[in-house]
Amino acid sequence: MPETHTAAPRPASAPVRYLLGFPETWWNLDLDPSTRDGSIRRRVLAGLEGSGAGPAVVDRMVRTARKSAREAHVRGALQLAGTFEVLEGGTTLIATTMVLRLAPPPDVVPDLSQLMLSYAVNNARNPLARKSGGKSHRTDVIELPHAGTAGRVTYLEDVDFYGKGWARMAIMQTIVPVPETDEFIVIASTTPSLGLMDEFFGVFDAISNTFRFEYAPESA
Repeated sequence: MPETHTAAPRPASAPVRYLLGFPETWWNLDLDPSTRDGSIRRRVLAGLEGSGAGPAVVDRMVRTARKSAREAHVRGALQLAGTFEVLEGGTTLIATTMVLRLAPPPDVVPDLSQLMLSYAVNNARNPLARKSGGKSHRTDVIELPHAGTAGRVTYLEDVDFYGKGWARMAIMQTIVPVPETDEFIVIASTTPSLGLMDEFFGVFDAISNTFRFEYAPESA
C-alpha cells in the first residue's frame, strides 16, 4: 500500500499530504536525524538476513544508506526509497527515488510550461545527450492518472556516487504542481544501471503514476 507523508500545514483548499506507491521489494529510509542511524542499521540487517553477508558488507551498506539519508535530509526531502539487489554473477541493480517539495525563487513565475521549457533547453545543451543518441534525454508534459498535468524530464548525468567516485546516472524527474500554491512536488528517480535504463524508466514511470494528493476534510 502507498505510504502517507504529511506536508507542511496548508490552507484548506491545498493538499496536506501525498500518497506514493513503491514495489514491495523497495525500502524506505528513515530521514529523521534523531532515529535514522538505528533504524537504518536494523533495516539493513533485516534485508541481509540469510544472505551470508559478513560484517564488512553490512557495515558498508549501513554507511552508504546513512550517507544517502543525511544528504536527502539536507536537501529537504520528504521521502527516500530505493532498491539494491545482487544478481547471480555479481551484477547489482540499484535505484532510488527521492521526493521533494520545492518553491521557485520569488522572481520566477511558477508556470509548469515555462519550467519544462527550461528543462528542454538544458537537455538540448547536455553533451551526454549527443553521446546517447538523444534517446535518454526527453522533456514532456504528461498526465498522471491521479494528479493531472505534470512535467517529465529524463537525462544522463555524472554524479558523485556516495563519495566513492563519479558514476553516470540515468535520471527521471516528474514535476507535479501543488494545487492552490506556487510549489511543485518533484519525484526524482535515479539508477546507475545504464544497461537496464529503459526497464528502470518503466519502473520509475509506474511509481510516479501512483502519486496523488490528499486534502483536509471540509468543515461542516
